[in-house]
Amino acid sequence: MSSSTTSAPSPGTQKPPPAPPPRRRIRSSTATGRRRALRRDWQLYSLAVLPLLFFLVFRYLPMIGNVIAFRRFEPGGSILGEYWVGLRYVEMFLSDPTFWQVFRNTLWIGGLTLVFCFPVPLVLALLLNEVRRRSLKRFVQSVSYLPHFLSVVIVAGITMQMLATDGPVNHVLGWFGHDPIRFIQEPDWFRTVYVGSEIWQTAGWGTILYLAALTTIDEDLYEAARIDGANRWRQIWHVTLPGIRPTMITLLILNIGTFLAVGFEKVLLLYNPLTYPTADVISTYLYRTGVESNSFSYAAAIGLFEAVIGLVLITSANQLSRRTVGTSLW
Repeated sequence: MSSSTTSAPSPGTQKPPPAPPPRRRIRSSTATGRRRALRRDWQLYSLAVLPLLFFLVFRYLPMIGNVIAFRRFEPGGSILGEYWVGLRYVEMFLSDPTFWQVFRNTLWIGGLTLVFCFPVPLVLALLLNEVRRRSLKRFVQSVSYLPHFLSVVIVAGITMQMLATDGPVNHVLGWFGHDPIRFIQEPDWFRTVYVGSEIWQTAGWGTILYLAALTTIDEDLYEAARIDGANRWRQIWHVTLPGIRPTMITLLILNIGTFLAVGFEKVLLLYNPLTYPTADVISTYLYRTGVESNSFSYAAAIGLFEAVIGLVLITSANQLSRRTVGTSLW
C-alpha cells in the first residue's frame, strides 16, 4: 500500500520575505499622484509662477555675471568680459589695505547689529505678552512696528534731523550744559547711530513674529507650571522660551546669514567722507569701486567673496543649531 506524505517545514526554516515591488512601478505611481495633484490644485500652483519668475530673473540669472570676477570687463564690451585674468582681482583686494579696513568695519557693524537688534524684539514681545490691557498692547504694537513701513530714506532723514548740531537731541543736551555733539560728522558715533536707528526700525516687526509664535504655546503648560508653584519668571524661562525656540533659531540663522550684508541704503544715506574710517562697509565700497570708478570686475570679485563668506556662515550656523538644539532650516 502506497501513501503520499508531505513534509512539513521545520521550525527553523522561515518563508523568504516577499519581493519588493519594482522601482518602475513605484516611480510611475508617484508621478501619477503628482499629475493628479497638479490637475486638482492647478489654481494654487499657478500662484507660485510669478514668485518663481522673480527669483529666476532677479536672483539666479544675475549669478552668471559673477564670471566677470575672473575676466576683464570693459563697459561697452561683452557682458561676460573680454578675456580671462584668473585670480588677478582676488589677489588685488586681498592685498588692498582699504578693503581690510572696510571688512573690519563690516564685521563691527554687523556684529553690533546682531547683538543688539536680535534680542530687542524678543524682549519686547515677552513684555507685551504680559500686558493684560488690550488697548495698551495694541497701541504699543502700532507705535513699535510703524517705522518698519517707512522708507529707508525717511528713516535716515529723521535720524539726521534728530542728531543734527541744532537738532532736538543737542537742544536737550544744551539744557544740561553740554556742548553740541556732531553725531553725523564724528566717526566714533556712526556705529551707535546706525545700530540705534536699526533697532528703532526693525524691533517692531520682529516683535510681531515672536507674538505670533507665542500664540501657539498651549495654555495648559502655563497652568501646570502654576500648579507646580512657578512664578512668572520661571514660566517664561521653562515654558515660553522653549515654546518659541524654533522661531528664535530660525531668525538667528537668517540674521547670521546676512551678517556681512549690512544695510547698503542706510549706510549710504548716513555716512560721509568724514566717517569713512568707521562707516565704510563692503556694500558701499563696492558701490564706489564698481559704479563710480567703473571697476566692475574688481567689485564683482569682492561681492563674490562676500557671498561665499555668507554661505559659509549660514551653513555653519544651521549645522551647529541642528547638533545643539535639534532645530534647523534644512
